[in-house]
Amino acid sequence: MSQNKTTRKSAGAQAPRVYEYESYRRLDELLALRSLAPATMEEYRRYVRKLGLRVQRDPAGLEEHEVREYLLRLKTHQHYSPSSMRGACAALRFYYGHVLGRDWKLFDLVRTPTVQHLPQVLSREEVGRLFGVLREPRFRVLLRLIYACGLRVGEAVRLEVRDVQAGCRLHLRQTKGNKERYVPLPGAMLEELRQWWKLHRHPRLLFPGVGRGWKEHRRGVVAGTEEPMSISSVQHCFRQVVTEARLPREATVHTLRHSYATHLLEAGVSLRLISAYLGHTSLDTTVIYTHLTAVSEEKARAVVEGLLPAV
Repeated sequence: MSQNKTTRKSAGAQAPRVYEYESYRRLDELLALRSLAPATMEEYRRYVRKLGLRVQRDPAGLEEHEVREYLLRLKTHQHYSPSSMRGACAALRFYYGHVLGRDWKLFDLVRTPTVQHLPQVLSREEVGRLFGVLREPRFRVLLRLIYACGLRVGEAVRLEVRDVQAGCRLHLRQTKGNKERYVPLPGAMLEELRQWWKLHRHPRLLFPGVGRGWKEHRRGVVAGTEEPMSISSVQHCFRQVVTEARLPREATVHTLRHSYATHLLEAGVSLRLISAYLGHTSLDTTVIYTHLTAVSEEKARAVVEGLLPAV
C-alpha cells in the first residue's frame, strides 16, 4: 500500500496518515486551514503526488524550470485538456506558492483558453426511455431524483434523511463552493424516496453504500454503514443503460442536470429561478441553456416575425 495514503488499523478505526514526504504533510495541513471543498483538496493532492511520482523524489526540491518542463510535457506529450491543465496549474501554484513560499512567475505565464461547448441534453422522451430500462431500485430512485431536482451526482448520493424538508423541498448542504440551497421536490418523488427508505431504513443516509449484494444484507448491516453510495457506481450504472435506452453515447449522469434546466426553461420558468435551483453563482452560467431549448427559439422567431407592422 502506498505510504502517502491513509490506512486503517482496524475496521472503524482510522490510523494517522503516513506521508512519504514532509512537504505532503505540510500541504495537507494548509489545505485543512483553507477549508477548501473535499473534492478540491483531493485534486490538489493528486496533482502534487503525480509530479512526485514522475520525478521519483520529493517535488519540493524541484526548481522552477523543472516544473515548467513538467507542465509543458502535460500539454504537449500527454495532451491534457484545458480544464486538466488548469487543475494541474492551480494545484502546483498552491503547493509551491502557499506551502513552500516560492514566488514563481511560471504559473502566471501558463495560458489555458476555455472552449465553451454546449452540454448534451436529453429530450423528455429520451429521459422516459432511460427510466424505463432502469431496474435496480437504488439507481432508479437516485437517477430520477437527480433529474427531478437538477442535482449534481455528488449532491444526490450525500443526501441525508434530514435534508428532505417539510413543504416538499430538499436542503442541499456543502455543495460546490461550500454553498447551501433549497430546491423544490416533486410530491411523486417524495413518495418514491419514502418507499425506497423503507427498504433499508438507514437512520441518516438516504442512499447508503453497502457494495455488491446489498439486497442480501440484513437491515442492521445496512444501518451500520457510514458511507453513502459511491459516485462511480452511479456513473457505471448509467453507462450500462445508455445503449439499451438508445441515448446519445455522450450522455452522462450530469446530462440529467442539464436536461432538468433546459426542460424548466422550455416550460417558462425564469432563468433567475433556474439559476437558484442549480446553485449557480452567476446568471451567466445559466444563460447557456437558452441555446439548448428549441421551444424558446420557436417563440422568439414568432415574436421576431411579428415585430414589423404590415405594409
